[in-house]
Amino acid sequence: MGGAELGFIHEAFASNYIAPLGPMVDAFEREFADYTGIPHCLALASGTAAMHLALRELGVGPGDEVLASSLTFIGSVTPGAFLGASVAFIDSDQESWNMDPNLLVAELAECARRGKLPKVVIPTDLYGQCCHWEPIKQVCDGYEIPVVADSAEAMGARYQTLSDSGISASQRLDLAAFSHHAGFGAKAAVFSFNGNKIITTSGGGMLASEDGGLIEHARKLSQQAREPAPHYEHAEIGYNYRMSNILAAIGRGQLRVLDARVAAKKHIFEQYRQLLADLPGITFMPETPYGRCNRWLTVILIDRAEFGSTPEQVRLALEAENIESRPIWKPMHLQPVFRGCRVRGGSVSEGLFRDGLCLPSGTAMGEGDVERVGKIIRGCLKRGAGKAKT
Repeated sequence: MGGAELGFIHEAFASNYIAPLGPMVDAFEREFADYTGIPHCLALASGTAAMHLALRELGVGPGDEVLASSLTFIGSVTPGAFLGASVAFIDSDQESWNMDPNLLVAELAECARRGKLPKVVIPTDLYGQCCHWEPIKQVCDGYEIPVVADSAEAMGARYQTLSDSGISASQRLDLAAFSHHAGFGAKAAVFSFNGNKIITTSGGGMLASEDGGLIEHARKLSQQAREPAPHYEHAEIGYNYRMSNILAAIGRGQLRVLDARVAAKKHIFEQYRQLLADLPGITFMPETPYGRCNRWLTVILIDRAEFGSTPEQVRLALEAENIESRPIWKPMHLQPVFRGCRVRGGSVSEGLFRDGLCLPSGTAMGEGDVERVGKIIRGCLKRGAGKAKT
């Protein structure tokens, strides 16, 4: 917690609004819109709920198909299945680890030849790095396919487009040039406040859109689709997806420390980079020239031939010291539940999953904690496996 949350919680109790409605929810939505620049926001029970409502609002249903990033968390994908649609996947590129725009171009061209375009495209802003928004939006606009941005991991991340700014490559070094928040420009964007995210309400999510009508109807659906009548009247199926006033109070406090959290995450990343960059076979998740990653997690790749240990051996060495680390997301096209689903490409995300490891990155970590993790990783280097970088 950042410190301001308790005051907002006390204010919520004083107002006697404990239910999933109230002034804290309204204020959190307004403040979130102000921060991201996306004008209409709806606070919900989870990021998955937000994705479900976004796809429902865009008419996804049985017989439809959605295209999604393969390298993502399953909550990005399952809402399409909830609605009866089939799912197909697009591989990552090496530059961003996000959806490869060139593969998306090829896939949509093939879909057009078959006479069946996807209903929605869902790129993920992986580990807080914005997808290559400009070419993705350009190709989707050409086919009139809406884009729903899975920005669940990307609060505080930003991107820029050449068409919007016209700035030079050297000017891109200035953070102020990256004027768009993750999710900005999509038909709808989904965010998560789960306990492991850069800011948290312990659980919760946000659906954001420039389309006020979409958010207004999604709000109705999130409250069991109750009609404006003195009794309970329902003309369509809805859900119990609203965020509580208490969790929204926590969210308001968290939003006030978001920029500090991003700075802390980047500092942790830089510490890891300084501690490990000289090791043979160790590389870090890149940052694209068109974006500024929030470094939600510090992620490394381990070349076992050069380093002498596998990512799993490093993970177990950390676990033996009661330190949690995890593999990179297992690509969706490799998940048993999506066996048989179509995938365009696949080798990049498969390689990242094989070689990748997510390191402890919580902003409560001190420099000694990061040094301890780095020392254990160094201890996994096998003598003679490779020569240290110069």
